[in-house]
Amino acid sequence: MGRRQHQSLPRRATRLGVALMVSGLVFVAAPIVSRATTRTSSPTSPSARVPGPLVPGTNCPAFPANNVWNTPITTLPVAVNSATWLASMSSATTYLHPDYGPSGNPHAPYGIPWTVVHKNTVFAHVTFQYASESDRRPYPLTASTGVEGGSDRHALMVDPYRSASSAPCTLFETYDTYYHANGRSTAGSGATWNLRSNTLRPAGFTSADAAGLPILPGLVNFNEVASHAMDHAIRFTAECTQESYLWPARHEAGQATSSCPPMGARFRLNESFSLPASQCSAFCQTVLDTMKTYGLILADNGSNWYFQGTADTRWTYTEVDQLKAIPASQFVAVDESCLMISANSAQALQPGSAAFQAKCQTPTGTSGN
Repeated sequence: MGRRQHQSLPRRATRLGVALMVSGLVFVAAPIVSRATTRTSSPTSPSARVPGPLVPGTNCPAFPANNVWNTPITTLPVAVNSATWLASMSSATTYLHPDYGPSGNPHAPYGIPWTVVHKNTVFAHVTFQYASESDRRPYPLTASTGVEGGSDRHALMVDPYRSASSAPCTLFETYDTYYHANGRSTAGSGATWNLRSNTLRPAGFTSADAAGLPILPGLVNFNEVASHAMDHAIRFTAECTQESYLWPARHEAGQATSSCPPMGARFRLNESFSLPASQCSAFCQTVLDTMKTYGLILADNGSNWYFQGTADTRWTYTEVDQLKAIPASQFVAVDESCLMISANSAQALQPGSAAFQAKCQTPTGTSGN
């Protein structure tokens, strides 16, 4: 599994492990006894209109439809540093690697687990090692919350309900997570997002990943792939990143070299690349189409060209192994700076709009493959 370095902390290589608890795709946090904040109102109405693709198992959007994660990049120009960045990631000799799937233990697949929070969950106090860049508020972390195995120990929690300290459809993510009862839970860092909003974290702030971005909206999700509709970019890692970041990233954890890509760099699979149906099932083709339309976003340090997905017992070896036939050399870095409306917002100009045409339209032959 992937190796990664986290935040502007002691830079270390770690190895991702297996998910600790898996029961299908969605974890449901059970109520526990804790000295924490409790629920105050009802969930979002099932009939409520949502502006973006739904988080499976909820009525919450995975951010608005005009969020940069959900914006097609098929016509964006190739970044001027594309070839240099690709070389730093050994793209000529590397194939993509799905960082999720069966592990040999049917109850603990590889990948990042996530939890849909139960209405009666009692929120817990969490003490953060890097408190100055963490959202210090109660978290719906319980003994039943799914926590990623290995060193990273990510915990991702989607709360469809309103709590005393958070709006409905809040995403909570923590890094290096350890649940302990009686208000003694700890984590390296913690971040929250209103999934109905495009607001980014403060500039320079980390999150549960090194780029200061959310993790869950960038994962390959079984339900989305099975429906053949994955309408968002995918997060991935690189061994070397530079000491800078590009919108929408908010944080760097890199090296003093300009040859490596910055956090937030976006990459697109060439439209001309294909795999035959005999080697690439409908699941595989869905991921290929996503990589061509929405691309990859560099979100953390780790093994080159490892892309992340949810821990799910339904993944098969065939479904993940077929994706290992995608050569990294078939990608280009794109320049998505023209999509930015505000540096502090993930809202992006949308293809087809007059503003997009004015800012992002490129001369024929310069948009890459």
